[in-house]
Amino acid sequence: MKPTHLDTVVSLSAPTVHPSGARCVVAATRPDFRADAPVGQLWEVPLDGGAAPRRLTRGFRDTAPRYSPDGRWLAFLRATPEGRPQLCLVEAQGGEPRVLTNRLLGVEQFAWSPEGNRIAFTSREPEAGRYGSMDGVGPRAEDPRLVTHLNYRVNGPGYTGDQRSQLFVLDLPNGNDEPFVSAKGRAKAAEAETPADERETGLPEARQLTTTAVDHSLPSFSSDGQWVYTVSQFDPADVDTLGSRVVRTAVDGGGSAPIELGTPDAASVRAVREAADGSGLFVLASTLGESGTDFVGWSTHMFWHDFEAGSTVRVSDPDDDFGEAPAALRVGADGRALAIGRRRGTARLVAFAPGGGREVLVGDDRVVTGADSAGGAVVLAFADATTPGELAAVREGAPERLTDFAAPLREAAAPLVPREFTGKSADGTPVHGWLVLPQGTGPFPVLLNIHGGPFAQYTGAWFDEAQVYAGAGYAVLMCNPRGAAGYGEDHGRAIKGRMGSVDLEDVLGFVDSALAEFPELDRERLGVMGGSYGGYLTAWTIAHDHRFRAAIVERGFLDPVSFIGSSDIGWFFPGEYTGWDVEAMQSQSPMAFVDNVTTPTLVVHSEEDWRCPIEQAQRYYTALRLRGVETELLVFPGENHELSRAGTPHHRKQRFEHILRWWSRHLPTEANPAPAEG
Repeated sequence: MKPTHLDTVVSLSAPTVHPSGARCVVAATRPDFRADAPVGQLWEVPLDGGAAPRRLTRGFRDTAPRYSPDGRWLAFLRATPEGRPQLCLVEAQGGEPRVLTNRLLGVEQFAWSPEGNRIAFTSREPEAGRYGSMDGVGPRAEDPRLVTHLNYRVNGPGYTGDQRSQLFVLDLPNGNDEPFVSAKGRAKAAEAETPADERETGLPEARQLTTTAVDHSLPSFSSDGQWVYTVSQFDPADVDTLGSRVVRTAVDGGGSAPIELGTPDAASVRAVREAADGSGLFVLASTLGESGTDFVGWSTHMFWHDFEAGSTVRVSDPDDDFGEAPAALRVGADGRALAIGRRRGTARLVAFAPGGGREVLVGDDRVVTGADSAGGAVVLAFADATTPGELAAVREGAPERLTDFAAPLREAAAPLVPREFTGKSADGTPVHGWLVLPQGTGPFPVLLNIHGGPFAQYTGAWFDEAQVYAGAGYAVLMCNPRGAAGYGEDHGRAIKGRMGSVDLEDVLGFVDSALAEFPELDRERLGVMGGSYGGYLTAWTIAHDHRFRAAIVERGFLDPVSFIGSSDIGWFFPGEYTGWDVEAMQSQSPMAFVDNVTTPTLVVHSEEDWRCPIEQAQRYYTALRLRGVETELLVFPGENHELSRAGTPHHRKQRFEHILRWWSRHLPTEANPAPAEG
């Protein structure tokens, strides 16, 4: 794969299955160089093996499809090139969509009521005079912000106190209504005399149900349609509370109240759905330890909250972790909750019955990204070694593939299938991971790619980073060292208070094991790279081991001390991982050991990264330059921490081109030759 092939990479939403079980709809999105933005539409996919999938909508970017409970309507989000996503409605068989909202900051998430007569949604409500809510007042002319608490901004959305995500509900309009026509001529002149808030818009009234100074997310209705559940923060001024909770809001405007789960094991709620029979709640949540701030390495579990008993019990397997895609939690027509659990480099589809009972529906080498069930059909979106996204139906206990969205990508560049293997750390601990080899016989220069998190995981699924680097002639090593997710809580918490210890031993042990096992690898030509925590461990590695010819430190967590207060999560993140003592922080800080670095290093960062602020990169780059280390600083304007995954297509392509340029200088290959002198 080459950087220019990025526009052939199709990503899929979670599917929505028609109540009949005969078909489903999914959003297929890809980066587009012409638009320099992600584009995509909704596709209808038959489940009977008959007709081919068909494009159902033709918007600029149509996402998040959901059938109404009776199957007559399909709601989705549509974004224009200039605008935010708005809630839209179209007949399930297709037709002209009707726009239901005109929210200044767009619609984030939505849910159907069980009767299909209402839709609840969340949307950021801007403070007056901000975010374009007042003509002539741009971002530079807004009033100053007075900050009085520590949780006041987040990577991506930005400042949060003046644009809280609130809950709204609207009644479904009559589908046979005549289309709204905007006033012109005399009618427009007459309308100008009517107060703005009384003018006809053609949009159904959206009633705001919450006004609190916290964000609400992931709305879902109760089984009787009288309540809407959301996941909500605690008071942002409460510095000792990191968790989130279940909030229930009355549709009739009767107010909101939290649901007390009654167990510290579920202190941080990730998602909630009421059972179809109204007997209780399915809740994805994790503990925050005895302190209430200890988030490190705890798995997200499935809990069952029984209304009658008032009790909350964990019903998931101790080794499962449902923190990868909590928003994908669904309750199917059979009453079971579908959740995605990561385990040992996979993401499995697991079904839970009310009150308990668990069944793994898909547990092989696929990585499930979303699922739905209705009419006896279970459909999932997945990635595997050959595709970044397809649909499959679960039949006779096994997934049967329904689509081939990866065909254009495959025509551009045949996928290079990862080889799974387990290496060994210095203390004998197994280190699980993958090797992606280029075409040819080798020996190939080796790139150790370290993932972020650290409580995240690599999988054996198709990965654009590995495909691009292997396509340029590099053998790519990826592993899940201690600190990663998917291998149990002991594994995830192993680096608490000792970052850069066993995790460093694990990645180096994985490299040594690979060099011993695979003769195709060139042990004399090694490079190391990583982003976020991967940037941390890359910087830490080159300060303590000098075998690598060059390195790339991207969006790195490089100084725990300055991270506190500068990062959107910085006030608690460093201390919980390194310990709060300044000396302990310094002993685990790459900046404190930068004088040991001799490895040529490319530092990559985004200007609007609030997760790992750009000062981390600027100071690290400056320190390297001042001590004479060969280094460059590559800065992307207008991008945040998600550049490599969700940046503009041109920036993503340019990022790959600069990375390959750096490797061509220090580890040239036939496919990525050294630059010509002069």
